[in-house]
Amino acid sequence: MTNHQNRIQTLKEILLKLHDGAAPESVQEDFNHHFTGVSAIEISLMEHELMSTDTGINFQDVMRLCNVHANLFKDAIDPVIANDMDHPGHPVFLFKAENQALQACLIRISRILTRIQEQKDLLQDPDVIRGLQRQLALLDQFKIHYKRKEEVLFAHMERYGHDAPPKVMWGVDDDIRDLFDRSVAISQSLSATNLPDFIKAFKEFQVEFEEMIFKEEQILLNIFLEIFSQEDWYQIAQESQTYGYAIIRPNQEWQPQNVSNLNKPRQVLSQTEAPKINEQKNKLDLDPNQHSIQVPGGQIKFEWIPDQTHPNLTSNPDQMLPLNHGNLNLKQIDQIFRHLPMEISFVNKNNIFQYFNDLGKEGQMILKRVPSQIGRTIEECHPPRLVAMVTDLISDFAQGRRDRESLWYQKGKQMILITYIALRDDQGDFLGVLELVQDIQPYLDLAGTSKTVISPLDTDQKPE
Repeated sequence: MTNHQNRIQTLKEILLKLHDGAAPESVQEDFNHHFTGVSAIEISLMEHELMSTDTGINFQDVMRLCNVHANLFKDAIDPVIANDMDHPGHPVFLFKAENQALQACLIRISRILTRIQEQKDLLQDPDVIRGLQRQLALLDQFKIHYKRKEEVLFAHMERYGHDAPPKVMWGVDDDIRDLFDRSVAISQSLSATNLPDFIKAFKEFQVEFEEMIFKEEQILLNIFLEIFSQEDWYQIAQESQTYGYAIIRPNQEWQPQNVSNLNKPRQVLSQTEAPKINEQKNKLDLDPNQHSIQVPGGQIKFEWIPDQTHPNLTSNPDQMLPLNHGNLNLKQIDQIFRHLPMEISFVNKNNIFQYFNDLGKEGQMILKRVPSQIGRTIEECHPPRLVAMVTDLISDFAQGRRDRESLWYQKGKQMILITYIALRDDQGDFLGVLELVQDIQPYLDLAGTSKTVISPLDTDQKPE
């Protein structure tokens, strides 16, 4: 084994002692004996090894000891410096600025609680309670930060083979969201009786939240800085606008120098097969059609090659295609999908997210999508707690046990309807799953009314 592989193996053996119940202090001594520093990449690869080999450890086990792992590496992680990371519009700068703003919220809430503990009669002061609720509402925006991390940054990270940290961190994120929601629920009817319960619940959230900030800035960001190219960071900067930011508002735009192939979505590696290679992975090259993964003893290379028996449709978007009834060209098909009054996503038979329709108003989409998510597995697209439910549903579709399933829920003034449809060819072979998402409240509001005449043209209104 190379020195790099030896270090990963040693890290893995040290972490196994923790999972076997060894005292953190003795494991810390063992770590300090072998390492003066460790890179974030090594931590990622070690977690991958823990979860993908015959250790009997799964991501839930790693989640359970996530904070213990992080404490082991404190003050030992080698920092990574990258070009432009301190630019006010760079995703790294904005990521850290969000954490600073969220920590400021924590401080303000802690000060309010200290005052209330010292003067219980402040619980009857509406201004104090309103101030606490305002700060909690502001802090609630951490969910925007987490959502952008999970949907944009993790999507880029997974394409380089680092799939263990996203899975673990997404699970911990969900736990932190639950802790916060529990404390907020108590705060809605705060009194002298339940004040200790609120303080206890909020402190539990605060500990986990601050631990996550450490893991984000000391481990996660350093992995990003090692593996992401300038093209990646530029695409992340563009796609981040779809999800927005927590508390802060970017006031400068960052654009890298000498960047080509900007905003190019990830290709699905094969139209029929999308192999997932669960080996020790290093950085993939950036050619969208040709990829290589470094493994012990060499490289695994795989390439997407278009089927030459079919015409190259992208070179002639005006070429008519025979459909079930009639003909359409690619431009027409694309525009039809873009103008349907619903969001459409397609997951192919290999459980790869392959398509979504761009409605041209991303900020208003119910289930936000960005191009870098194309090519993610269905497991990577969902939080760990939902993966079993989603994969069971797809399995039912693939095996012919179901053909359709619908879910609906209220979201503010919207009534969201989500429909999943199993797609099959004329021979009945499973092709994948179509997801339709729409707000049906406007249609529900039409009940008892009718309209049978086209509205007169408003000559003062400009066409959209």
